[in-house]
Amino acid sequence: MKLDVVLKEVHDGENGLAVRLMRLSSAHATDHEVHHVARDLAAWSQQHVRELADSAADRGIDLSAEPKEESGAAAWLREKGGELVGRRPEPGLLLLRDLRDTCLKAAAVSVDWELLAQTAQAARDKELLDLTERCHPQTLRQQRWANAMIKVISPQVLMG
Repeated sequence: MKLDVVLKEVHDGENGLAVRLMRLSSAHATDHEVHHVARDLAAWSQQHVRELADSAADRGIDLSAEPKEESGAAAWLREKGGELVGRRPEPGLLLLRDLRDTCLKAAAVSVDWELLAQTAQAARDKELLDLTERCHPQTLRQQRWANAMIKVISPQVLMG
């Protein structure tokens, strides 16, 4: 069984999604909804990373329980850059690009959760299946949020 491969993919995906959401938050700090909601959604992925690491450890697989983060300096630079860009006419296009990338990343992580759920079901691993049933809906919610923001912002940005 390739459970270690699937667990690592979901773990890496959630780490990447958490970092992407934090970058989105920092880069668009002048948009308060994006800034705060993206941080809250990143916390979900960070929690998923911890839970995946715990579940993997129970199965003899070593995954880091500490979610990846941007360095403090990189986050500060991104936030300050976001403030400067927020005063220029192009920030809407940048926000759309970042939301698109976030939506696509969340979709990929969602597929990985599906693979893990199917693997857990085939292996009759109730604990792992419970983990997927707890975490996957939050990943879907992250994707729906990014998609909803695209729907709200794109007409203003692209027609304005």
